[in-house]
Amino acid sequence: MTDTLDRAALQTALAAVHHAGMPGLFAEVRDKGEVWRGAAGFADVATGRPVTADMRHRVGSITKTFTAAAVLQLVDAGEIELDTPIGRYLPRLVPGERGAAITVRMLINHTSGLAEYLPHAYPSLAAFPALADTTPESLDAHRFTRFHPTELIEMGVSAPASGKPGGTPGIYSNTNYLLLCQLLESVTGTSAEKYVTRNVIERIGLRDTELPAGPHVDGPHALHYEAWFGMIDPPRDYSVYDMSWVGPAASLISTVADLNRFYGLLLAGEVVSRSSLAQMQRTVPVISFEGKTLDYGLGLHRTEVPGHGTYWGHDGSVWGGGAVSMTRADGTRQMSVAVNLQRWNKLDSAGKPQPHPIDGALQALTRLVWCG
Repeated sequence: MTDTLDRAALQTALAAVHHAGMPGLFAEVRDKGEVWRGAAGFADVATGRPVTADMRHRVGSITKTFTAAAVLQLVDAGEIELDTPIGRYLPRLVPGERGAAITVRMLINHTSGLAEYLPHAYPSLAAFPALADTTPESLDAHRFTRFHPTELIEMGVSAPASGKPGGTPGIYSNTNYLLLCQLLESVTGTSAEKYVTRNVIERIGLRDTELPAGPHVDGPHALHYEAWFGMIDPPRDYSVYDMSWVGPAASLISTVADLNRFYGLLLAGEVVSRSSLAQMQRTVPVISFEGKTLDYGLGLHRTEVPGHGTYWGHDGSVWGGGAVSMTRADGTRQMSVAVNLQRWNKLDSAGKPQPHPIDGALQALTRLVWCG
């Protein structure tokens, strides 16, 4: 078999991201039967401990694809209907006219109009996403705070709406996915964490993936350095953190190999039915936290690469950690990358993030994977 992956070029591109300022990163790329794994930089900048490609890592909102898949499994089983109002399932959490207008589908694709709860849970982020007016003190204050999901949902539901139910573009909101977790619990009689673990993670053999019960990342892992747009200098480690502030909306711990396995099986129709996969791939425009317009389905992003096909997947970030996982529609090429620094861009006088060498280096790595 001819090796279709330029391993030397991939390692060089990975190292370029580290040299641009990323403490450490690691990746797995698959092309048909070929697999390449690489790493560059440090898991701990103080000790010089290197990152390795098999490390476990917090992957942020990639979790949402797992949660969406769990909901779609129940759609396949006839226990949930995508276009049924959420008020019929969770009348106490989303009461009245909004509960009657917002459907399950609108929660999964972020067109519910429900606001993000994060600025209310983290008071010093109250201006979020007006970044210039925020401060990072709440990150330390809430390192071990245990939030209850219904408490966070109430913050989002009671906040001014971000839009009308079903309106586009949608506005990305963790409130939507915490509601989906409560929906899973209501329908199955077990917690969302247990349901997703049993029916998605364990079912497809993801041995290094979990929704953590505590604040620690078990097993070999990198420290997670948060810069908060230069306001934390030097960046501080937040790998130990109680993830109840996002729960099964963004708390997943995984490896780049497990992420590629998950998205490969999902797009092959082995996690949800083909009809549910088709629903996941019906997209609408959604505005991200950073103000970018995403082509968003039911827990999946779509990216068109001219001349090289359509890619599906998700990205995610938490305090200090992040990842992206994308799979070509035909399943022939995959990329998962994990990084251990977040919000590295400093802000200008208007509060807008400024370009950083890391941005260009990551784009070059992605282009190499997608386009060769």
